[in-house]
Amino acid sequence: MLLPVFTLKLRHKIIPRMVAVGRYDGTHPCLAAATQADKIFIHNPHTRSKHFSASGITQSPLESDVSLLNINQAISCLTAGVLNSQLGYDALLVGTQTNLLAYDVYRNSDLFYREVADGANAMVLGTLGDIASPLVIVGGNCVLQGFDHEGNDLFWTVTGDNVHSLALCDFDGDGKKELLVGSEDFDIRVFKEDEIVAEMTETEIITSLCPMYGSRFGYALSNGTVGVYDKMARYWRIKSKNHAMSVHAFDLNSDGVPELITGWSNGKVDARSDRTGEVIFKDNFPSAIAGVVEGDYRMDGRDQLICCSVDGEIRGYQPGPAEIWGSHMDTNMEQDLIRELSQKKQNLLLELRNYEENTNAELSSPLNEADGLRGIIPANTKLHTALSITLGGEAQAAHVELCISTSNDTIIRAVLIFAEGIFVGESHVVHPSVHNLSSSIAIPITPPKDVPVDLHLKTFVGYRSSMQFHVFEMTRQLPRFAMYALIIPDPDSKPLGYVSFVIAERAQRVVIWLNQNFLLPEDNNIKNAPFLACFASLRNGGQLHIRVQPSGEVTVHTDDIDLAGDIVQSLASFLAIEDLQVEADFPAYFEELRKVLIKVDEYHSVHQKLSADMSDNSNLIRSLLVRAEDARLMRDMKTMASRYMELYDLNKDLLNGYKIRCNNHTELLGNLKAVNQAIQRAGRLRVGKPKNQVITACRDAIRSNNINTLFRIMRVGTASS
Repeated sequence: MLLPVFTLKLRHKIIPRMVAVGRYDGTHPCLAAATQADKIFIHNPHTRSKHFSASGITQSPLESDVSLLNINQAISCLTAGVLNSQLGYDALLVGTQTNLLAYDVYRNSDLFYREVADGANAMVLGTLGDIASPLVIVGGNCVLQGFDHEGNDLFWTVTGDNVHSLALCDFDGDGKKELLVGSEDFDIRVFKEDEIVAEMTETEIITSLCPMYGSRFGYALSNGTVGVYDKMARYWRIKSKNHAMSVHAFDLNSDGVPELITGWSNGKVDARSDRTGEVIFKDNFPSAIAGVVEGDYRMDGRDQLICCSVDGEIRGYQPGPAEIWGSHMDTNMEQDLIRELSQKKQNLLLELRNYEENTNAELSSPLNEADGLRGIIPANTKLHTALSITLGGEAQAAHVELCISTSNDTIIRAVLIFAEGIFVGESHVVHPSVHNLSSSIAIPITPPKDVPVDLHLKTFVGYRSSMQFHVFEMTRQLPRFAMYALIIPDPDSKPLGYVSFVIAERAQRVVIWLNQNFLLPEDNNIKNAPFLACFASLRNGGQLHIRVQPSGEVTVHTDDIDLAGDIVQSLASFLAIEDLQVEADFPAYFEELRKVLIKVDEYHSVHQKLSADMSDNSNLIRSLLVRAEDARLMRDMKTMASRYMELYDLNKDLLNGYKIRCNNHTELLGNLKAVNQAIQRAGRLRVGKPKNQVITACRDAIRSNNINTLFRIMRVGTASS
């Protein structure tokens, strides 16, 4: 059990997820948190702020242990840790939407201050892969950047969407840390340095990630889901109506395996077993939790779990003695066993009562099939499922149809489907009206993304007058590209965009992949090379042509570069291809990208001009202010009034310029996101080393402002002729 050991009530509102603990002098743990006034408070009860009274930090008169650091920008992420191992103490890292500050709290100086054009939405500090020095890794507008203690950019890559959470974890068990990235497109990506080695698709935005034990890590989603993964397998998850504000791994019972601690928006803090998700500890705050961290705050040699609320209340918890924990666990185990056996007893009694009622109904009525009073379905009743494509019409859009039928005259009373990412709330219930009951039912399904989905079905089967129903449980997988219907080839409608590559595999293997990933009719004539498989998207009608030659050359024609990347990645994974170089061209997409790059140049030019104008106006304001004060001291009120009127007009110009600059920056970020996503998409057309080479070469081309080279790299994978 966790025992509360201290409580603090600070008079500062804390921004959620902006809490960190660090030894900023190398000895004493201090709590740092971002406030709503664009400041960071540092709580240091150990030395009464003797290191925080330098000119750059002002001491709060409200609490003698709290010092304030002015950032003067909206703080977007915060962390602390060892950035320079030679210093022997932790640095404080502060991210905003435009900059990254590495701050030496002990010496009251900047370690470095870097402009981060793509913003800093999330941040993590530690070692990554074979990179020797610790890095502060910043995730922003589809970009990941890693800086060392001097501010050198040692790591850079792109990811699929805006980054919301980061964590370092030994994902593959090789003794080196991989980077876990949770993004806005519901994906958790695992980077081994700049190479993506795994992807997991979730049902909402990933708001928090934390390493646990070995290859396990915890996660939280914006819809109230928290859970634990072990590599790519989800161990468990739970869903709450509240939002998880912070997740953290902490060992409650000193068994070497941390539990998952979650701070919730309703003020609750709970600890769950990493194996089962069962709650083993909970507490409540009067306001939402802002962050959960740990540190030896009492300097007694043991780390405390520190929970902070948005209202500034801070509580520290210490794991209880082993004997208390052991007796608590024994009691819990006994209670769990009693509860489990009681539940089994209730289920068996309910099942027995159902059998008795069905038997009585059979005995009290003649065995006439027409009377509809039978309760027990035949023992040989089977359930059949089939997936097909319905092209739709005026009344209904095109969709995938799941047909469920029984093997006899029993009827389907209801179907319950659990599937991630397809239905709102992850479940869908089909309950036919009494007049439409039959032995088969067709359910339309429209997956929004091209990912394989497991459909978990619970089907209630019985007779029309049955009071009890038999529940059939089964799982059916929806293929990844189920939303593409096989059509008759039409050479005139071939898409202009394409990706082409050569594989050292028999064509029959590609046919097997097609059958596993598409819903092909049984009478299709795709057998051997050469062949051309043409599909139409059920979402927008776009066409997809896959041509395979006897030589092993595969050409995928589509105007959707994302779909082309998905096809390449799926096929490469199925065929276990480690490195794949391709040639590609997507004229329409590349033309749009060319326009975006021109806009980026224009926005950069405007940004520089506005910054120069604001700098000139700031200098002029200082000069006018001095002249106005001189006039006041000389009692020249007319001149003073004139100078203050000039100041008023100049201030209005500054405010208008600032609004223009903000709008310009917003537009610039949107276009930079499009550029970063283009690089990511060009990378997804390749596999292995060619993928990493393309991403690196694209970045170099953008740095040198060489647009033609950029498009050549995206087409052929290299900048050389």
